[in-house]
Amino acid sequence: MVIDGKLLAAISQVGGGDTVCKTGEGRYLCGNANVRKFPMTNETIVTAAMLAIGDELLSGRTKDKNIGHLADMLTLSGIDLKEVRIVGDEENAIVEALNALRAKTDYIFTSGGIGPTHDDITADAVSAAFGLPCEYDADAMTLLGEMYARRGLEFTEARKRMARMPKGARHIPNPVSTAPGFVIGNVHVMAGVPQVFQAMVDAVIPTLRTGTRVLSLGISCPYGEGDIGTPLAAIQKAHPETSIGSYPRYIGQAFSTEIVVRGRSQDAVDAAGDDVRAMIETIRQSKEVAENRSAEA
Repeated sequence: MVIDGKLLAAISQVGGGDTVCKTGEGRYLCGNANVRKFPMTNETIVTAAMLAIGDELLSGRTKDKNIGHLADMLTLSGIDLKEVRIVGDEENAIVEALNALRAKTDYIFTSGGIGPTHDDITADAVSAAFGLPCEYDADAMTLLGEMYARRGLEFTEARKRMARMPKGARHIPNPVSTAPGFVIGNVHVMAGVPQVFQAMVDAVIPTLRTGTRVLSLGISCPYGEGDIGTPLAAIQKAHPETSIGSYPRYIGQAFSTEIVVRGRSQDAVDAAGDDVRAMIETIRQSKEVAENRSAEA
């Protein structure tokens, strides 16, 4: 994470105290998550994906606010968000996307489709993906029934739909509006309303296995991508243990670039950063020589 182009120190750690056991596939089973360790390193990589559900997202009627929030929270926790998909309120599409994502990442997070209306079908789709019956959860029925009784409202059939989840699922608490999300396998199913989604994420994050945090170094470069593209590619090739991104800016009549170096090793990030600074200085000197020659001509 970069703030004002300065390196934020992060502590590399693996969350939790569970025993880590190697499987035959070279993966490490830690609690409910598959955590990958690369040979001969101390780096632990935990991955995640998000599935945002709702026709309103695809039509543009609703502007998603949940993807960015989840990405921020996972990054701070040392979990790599690898992929985000958006699908409409169609069971087959949800099942297909969910099965694809949960097979290749450690955690899946869904948003949307667990409300009281006919098009809230996420619970049905998740149940179908796991081959489980979708049932009215007794504890969820009690929570909702008591909440509506306190408010003097009828606990209608539509409202009871919010208590449905796959058999054996665990609750994700909802301190905002009571109706719980749920966890089944490595899938965390949460509401689409941003305030509720954020509260559920806050409840879920402490339960997750975390990986080695990514360190980021931001370097301001006064030159555009056309000037830095070739030498920056060479620097990336020389530092494969890092990820180097360039983000162009246009201020006034001049292009500049924010270069961000990311990695899980402080030494690797610093080494790549030194080469980036050296590249900027080389370009500066080259341009200065060219300008002097032009002035002399």
